[in-house]
Amino acid sequence: MWRDADFRRLWVGQTASQLGEHTTLVVLPLFAVLTLDAGAGQLGVLRAVGQAPVLLLSLLAGAWVDRWRARTVMVLTDAGRAVALGAAAVAGLLGLLGLPALFVVAFTVGALSVLFDVAYQASLVRMVRRDQLVRGNSALEGSRSAAQIGGPALGGALVSLLSAPVATASGALFFAVSFLSLRRIRRHEAVPPVRGEHPERAPRIRHRIHEGLRFVAGNPWLRAVCLASAAFQFSLAATMTVYLLFLPRELHLPGATVGLALAATGPGALLGSVLAARLPGRFGHGAVLVSAAVLGNGALLCVPALHGSSTATVLALLAVNFVFGAFSQLVNVTVMTVRQAVTPDGMQGRAAATITFVGMGLTPLGSLLGGFLAQEWGLRAGLLVAAAGMMLSPAVMAASPLVRLGRRLTL
Repeated sequence: MWRDADFRRLWVGQTASQLGEHTTLVVLPLFAVLTLDAGAGQLGVLRAVGQAPVLLLSLLAGAWVDRWRARTVMVLTDAGRAVALGAAAVAGLLGLLGLPALFVVAFTVGALSVLFDVAYQASLVRMVRRDQLVRGNSALEGSRSAAQIGGPALGGALVSLLSAPVATASGALFFAVSFLSLRRIRRHEAVPPVRGEHPERAPRIRHRIHEGLRFVAGNPWLRAVCLASAAFQFSLAATMTVYLLFLPRELHLPGATVGLALAATGPGALLGSVLAARLPGRFGHGAVLVSAAVLGNGALLCVPALHGSSTATVLALLAVNFVFGAFSQLVNVTVMTVRQAVTPDGMQGRAAATITFVGMGLTPLGSLLGGFLAQEWGLRAGLLVAAAGMMLSPAVMAASPLVRLGRRLTL
């Protein structure tokens, strides 16, 4: 696979895009908290605005991607995100980047990210053989792990040491690099026929969306993935909203240290990507999914017990985030492999979008809940409650057909 020039271009472009996305996910909230002195409620709204496109656009994105070339979608969305963040950087340098502008930028970047994420998942299936999916997903998810290493640390350092506009401009630069790499893919990408479609008459978009929903709802494994993902993403959104307030305000950590702590999920996720290529085939996909979710999500329950900004506290944060990153990534890659294995080519975009819609559609509400918990219950108690909610995800998987998946995906 690494000798395939087009796969390398996809990998480089996806890596740069993910690095830009993870940098931006830290830069915008830190800019709001540290520079604009945003309160808990305002930070919850900012994060909810950035996540709202998942609820509003995921199903449409799936229907569109199944009708378009994935490369075209990725190139256009990278260009759009580079322009949006570049404009935000200029506005910041001129002193015009306030909370309303941050809301607009967060929504725009979030909307384009929904399209990109659905498209790159569909592009891999159209580029490699089915027996290469595990290795391809491991490579792409490994690059996302690398982005998790560099993105938060770079974003936190730039906001802390330089300025928010410079940090915002770095995100635009990464999206521009991805744009240039993906444009160089030469392989002709044939759009797969949509299941049930008459060759001379494309079905309406509403019909395609409904077909995707019906396919996922009718598949017991994908249905369980949706429910477990919804529980996880809702609780994670609430947890991260309180978390981004807890580190600088309760533990009194500077922006660069916050970025470093968050970046520790990256090396863990890199390890998780490597383990995902080995453990499911050794211990069974179901056993790996449930046990990894318990260990990864449970690690965050340790954070509310931390006090102060000592070296021991920072090391504990690094350890917690490393464990969370490793086991969460192991779950992510395994779930993606299951989803791709049971889904026909012409349904890949809509299946991915439907799971994204159900799984992440509640994240805006989760962010708002996190802001409410921090504001009404306090940062420490709010973080404990939100982190405890993340244990719902492994409970859902343990009660579903996913737990019975063996070493081979014979579905």
